[in-house]
Amino acid sequence: MPRWGMTIDLSKCTGCASCMVACKVENNLPIQKPEVILQSRDISWMEILPMKEGEGFEGGHAEEHSDHEEPSRMRYLPRPCMHCDDPPCVKVCPVYATTLDKDGIVSQIYDRCIGCRYCTNNCPYTAKLFVWNTPEWPDEMMAGINPDVSVRPKGVVEKCTFCHHRLQRASEQAKAEGRPIKDGEFLPACLEVCPTQAILFGDLDDPSTPVARAAASPRAFRELEDLGTKPKVFYLKEDY
Repeated sequence: MPRWGMTIDLSKCTGCASCMVACKVENNLPIQKPEVILQSRDISWMEILPMKEGEGFEGGHAEEHSDHEEPSRMRYLPRPCMHCDDPPCVKVCPVYATTLDKDGIVSQIYDRCIGCRYCTNNCPYTAKLFVWNTPEWPDEMMAGINPDVSVRPKGVVEKCTFCHHRLQRASEQAKAEGRPIKDGEFLPACLEVCPTQAILFGDLDDPSTPVARAAASPRAFRELEDLGTKPKVFYLKEDY
């Protein structure tokens, strides 16, 4: 059984946010009103977190620095759900609305969710998001709703699923042909649009896959790994 995981090469990420846009369109994330965004209630399954590195940043602008000071740089950290092998969100859900399935994906069952938000509080990556408002789209965008992904109602928790509906489609095709899923048949939307190919995805337990080789690289690390959550999203440090 594959153990699906992802690597993100920080030396290739330019912070263009193509992955964010693709994720929103693929998974029916609603267009939020300005007042909702100002309340920090926008929903993005994939977020681009800016990181200011070095001295000389003041008020968001790089200041002049002397010869002995480290130059200032802006870096970016794409943050999907980590799909942990020991997910803290699963442990606190009273109705089993979030589970670790046989494919290693932390699922979210919307019809079972009661909106208690225990999972959002227990996720150290802030990857779980509560739906505060009834989802709405402009009329001209309704034709673009993905029929393979359910539209979440107000009052439930949602998050990145590694585009699980694509896995279901690939699994059904492989089963019909009497074979296992091949590497590359199941890919999330964020990977497909990344212009620098910073994202790799596949079976972490198959050492022949590019994602497994990248995860075993000396450059690889996992966010907040010391918490023991065992994330399946690996980052590659910049290769100087």
